[in-house]
Amino acid sequence: MSNVVRIGVSGAGSIAVRGILPHLAQDDVKDRVIMTAVCDPVPGRAKVAAEKFGIPNFYENYEDMINSGNVDAVSLASPIGIHYEQGKLAIQKGMHVHFNKTMTTTVEEADDLINSAKEKGVKLVACPGQMLRPLYQEIRRMVLDGALGTLTWAVTGAAFGTYHEMESVRQGDDMLSNINPAWYFRKPGGGPLYDMTVYGLHTLTGILGAAKRVTAFSGVRINEREFRGEMLPCDMDDNTLILLDYGDSFFAFVYGVASGGLHGMGTPLIYGTKGVINGETYNGKPIDYPGKDIAESEGQLAVLPHVVGNHRKIQEAHVFEDIMQLVDWIREDKPTIVTAEHARHVIEIFDAAYRSAESGQVQDLKTTFTIDI
Repeated sequence: MSNVVRIGVSGAGSIAVRGILPHLAQDDVKDRVIMTAVCDPVPGRAKVAAEKFGIPNFYENYEDMINSGNVDAVSLASPIGIHYEQGKLAIQKGMHVHFNKTMTTTVEEADDLINSAKEKGVKLVACPGQMLRPLYQEIRRMVLDGALGTLTWAVTGAAFGTYHEMESVRQGDDMLSNINPAWYFRKPGGGPLYDMTVYGLHTLTGILGAAKRVTAFSGVRINEREFRGEMLPCDMDDNTLILLDYGDSFFAFVYGVASGGLHGMGTPLIYGTKGVINGETYNGKPIDYPGKDIAESEGQLAVLPHVVGNHRKIQEAHVFEDIMQLVDWIREDKPTIVTAEHARHVIEIFDAAYRSAESGQVQDLKTTFTIDI
C-alpha cells in the first residue's frame, strides 16, 4: 500500500468549486488523499481557490502543475474539449488520472489514453460511476434474471435548459462565483451529450451492456444564449436524437436536447414483455435494494461507499466518489468498476452519432466493456 495520494485539480470552475474542492478539503479523507495543487488559466482564480480550500500550491498553467513534483494524480475538472490533451500529458508523466465526464470527445482519443496508461502502468477512472449505485446494480440483476421478460426498447437522455446559465457559482462578483459557462455551448466538448446525457447512457449501458450500431439526427437548435447581459455564441450541436441497436430488434432511444427532457436525468426507462422499470419502480412498485432506507431519507448519492458524514451535504458527491475509487485503486491496488473502457464505449456512441447525423449512414460500434458486479 502506498502512502497518502497527492492530488492536483485542473480547473477551479463550477464542478470543482461546488464539489471536488470542498469534498477533498474534508478532514476525514486526509489520511488517504490530500490536495496539493490546483490550477486554472483565469488569472487569480487558482490562487483564490487555494486560499479558500487550504491548498498549498496554485498555478495558472497546467503543465507547471504536473511538472512541479507536487502531485501523484490529477482530477481533470477542466472543459471537456481539453481532457484528452491534459490526460495524455499526465499519463506521460506517470500520473494517475480521474476524468470528470466526459473523458474525451472521440473514440480515437479514448483508445490512445487507455493504451498509453497501460504502457505507463498508471490508473484511469472516468466519471460518471453510475453503476456504483445499489439501485442500478439491482436493476441490472433484475434484467439479467429476466424480470422484464423479453426486452423491447429503452430510453434515456437529458436536456440543457438554462441549467448552466443559472448555476449559483455564476451569479456573484468574486472569482469563484462569476464563472462564465461559454464553453458548454462551443466546440469541442460542448453540448448536452457530453455534459448531461452521459449520465443516463452510462446507466443504460451499465445495465444492458454494449450496443452494436448507432443512427442519429443532430444539429444546433439554439444559436445564441444570454448570460448576464452577454450573448454567448453556440456552435456545438445541442439537439441530438440517437437510436441504438442492441441486436435482435432490441432498440434504445437516447437524446441530448436544448430543452424538454422526458424523465429524470441519468435514469433509464426499460421496457419488456413483462413490464417496465421506470426510475426506482418495477411495474409501478418500489424496487428494493441495499441502502434503500438511507437513499429515501438522504438521497441516492448517500448510498455510495465513500459518501458519509459531511460529504452527504456537499454537492457533486458522485464525483467525489469516483475520485475515491481512484484513490483506493492507487493505495490498495483495488480495481474499480468505474472504468475508462466503459467511458470509451459511451464516447464511441456519441462520436458515432455525430458521424451518422453528418453522413446519413448507420454506424457500427467496435468497443465493448465488462462490469464485474
